[in-house]
Amino acid sequence: MIKMNVALLCIEIFFARILDVSIGVIRTIELVKDKTLKAVILAFFEILIWFLVAREALTSANLSIIVAIFYSLGYAIGTLVGSYLSKKFIKGSVGVQVISSKVNNNEINNIKKAGFGVSSLTLDGNDKKMLIIEVNKKRVDNLISLLKKYDNDAFITVSETKYVTNGYIR
Repeated sequence: MIKMNVALLCIEIFFARILDVSIGVIRTIELVKDKTLKAVILAFFEILIWFLVAREALTSANLSIIVAIFYSLGYAIGTLVGSYLSKKFIKGSVGVQVISSKVNNNEINNIKKAGFGVSSLTLDGNDKKMLIIEVNKKRVDNLISLLKKYDNDAFITVSETKYVTNGYIR
């Protein structure tokens, strides 16, 4: 009977931690994106769940290492699940900056024809170009594949965008 109670406690803690940590990951992303009200609401539920689970884990008559392991596993898996959910459901865009000595105007036009808005700058007295592209998160892998086709050695950075106004994003 005691082993069954510990097993149920471990399962309860494991899934509750997945839930509260997943909420925490999404809350953090919403906060960075300046969606404060959503972040506040998510924070309430995240900490409520965390408090109830932590209290249950710490006041359990059987403070077994197994309880701590399931608590930690729930946290780790919650981070993974929250990350997956945020990529799948949180909309947004990223800024992609590219520095290349191989990309030419013809290839820049091909990038535009593929549906990406591109601004290009010629760098100081160099044959290098800097491309500035704002792209929907879901299309960033397609863009990077296209860029690597033109210059596999290009220096590429991708940054989370907080706010966009005007311009062309697809």
